[in-house]
Amino acid sequence: MAVDPGLAFASVQTLAAELRRGAVTSVELTEFFLDRCEQIGPKFNAVTTVLRDDALADAAKLDQRLKAGEDLGPLHGIPCGVKDLLATKGHPTSWGAAPYRDRVIDADAAVVTRLRKTGAVLIAKLAMVEIAGGLGYQQANASFTGPGLNPWDASRWSGGSSTGPGSAVAAGLVPFAIGSETWGSIMSPACYCGLSGLRPTYGRVSRRGAMALSWTMDKLGPMCHTADDCGLVLNAIAGPDPDDPTAAERDYSYPDADDPGSPFRIATIKGSADRVQEGVAENYRAALDVLGDYCEFEEIELPDLPYNDAADLILSCEAAAAFEDIVRSGEIQEMTAEEDRWRMYSDLATPAKDYINALRVRGKIQQALDKLLKPFDAVVTPTLVAVAGPIDRPFREWAQGFTSTDIGGAGNVAGIPAITVPSGFGEGGLPTGVQFVGRAFDENRLIAIAREYQQRTDWHTRHPEVV
Repeated sequence: MAVDPGLAFASVQTLAAELRRGAVTSVELTEFFLDRCEQIGPKFNAVTTVLRDDALADAAKLDQRLKAGEDLGPLHGIPCGVKDLLATKGHPTSWGAAPYRDRVIDADAAVVTRLRKTGAVLIAKLAMVEIAGGLGYQQANASFTGPGLNPWDASRWSGGSSTGPGSAVAAGLVPFAIGSETWGSIMSPACYCGLSGLRPTYGRVSRRGAMALSWTMDKLGPMCHTADDCGLVLNAIAGPDPDDPTAAERDYSYPDADDPGSPFRIATIKGSADRVQEGVAENYRAALDVLGDYCEFEEIELPDLPYNDAADLILSCEAAAAFEDIVRSGEIQEMTAEEDRWRMYSDLATPAKDYINALRVRGKIQQALDKLLKPFDAVVTPTLVAVAGPIDRPFREWAQGFTSTDIGGAGNVAGIPAITVPSGFGEGGLPTGVQFVGRAFDENRLIAIAREYQQRTDWHTRHPEVV
């Protein structure tokens, strides 16, 4: 049976309904998306490895189980992809870096295991910025697979460091993907590519089997077409893991029976849209108008703390510790981006007292943000200051003149959750986004706010014309 091409951009909920009514099988869906990964993936530098044989075998078994009345849940039979920093047994795990392009780790990451346990069909490893951006890249071309290209305009960047997940979901190569965020690596590609992306609370999802960039800041989360899909995927991958000491001893369930419902109390940050691209500001104001139908607003200011400095220092010190071996071995000289070959030398020279002081400051940041956010269901801001920039110019050139609040650095160094959803289109017809940031382990509240926003708008239903 031929798969309706329109299903390339369908939500998980829609695909699940099609499977259960017998309109399509998991094998047919899997073949459909595998073909797209192979035929379209190279156009956007989105895919590192296609797992055709394994995927089709898994899909056939899942079809049999569903036919026998065994339903593993909403992801049963749904194809997906993961960022190539998650280990998959028997297949390369490259971390986006040339020295590791053929390296095979003989184990599955916890997230890969959980996806398969809940019936998802892993069909592809997806491209990423080398070493997840931890070497200090300043340009789009910082991966042996080439720059991540945006399906809305292939001359523009898809966003880092989860370039592949952003490009792949936006181009309809996979219905959803798993990305990672240490500082912006889910929010950025999700926003640039017009997707819904969820950064969970630090520790919500096990990182066993994932590349470590920053042991105290790394998070794994879903990139999907809808906020609701983000909740469904998080439900599959979240939870304690005795083999990951950083995984929180907290269960997760979506949807949450304790969802407070509207009206929601939302904080806006003073000046958050003052120095952003015009289209970003216009779409943010329009989003506030929509939110005003079911939310109550109050303007706040972030406490005066060194959020970005603390985040940068912790990340660079932990990345240097994690990857000292590639400096000593000389493999760092094989990195694609020129600046990635030398920055770590200075990071390795950072005094221990500076790192310790940054950790002490982080404790104060966490306390201050939790106190600030306690009266609210979320803080809302533009996700990014501008639409995706051109791939042939350094970041500092096309982002010049725009600044945002420190909520990105603050949220990541504090380890609190956020979700971004599409808010319209700005310069060059490229997507913009609005993000909701909340208290630790309040993902369901953020999803509820974003889900209601998407019920009142249709930006998440728009997709690029991909041939």
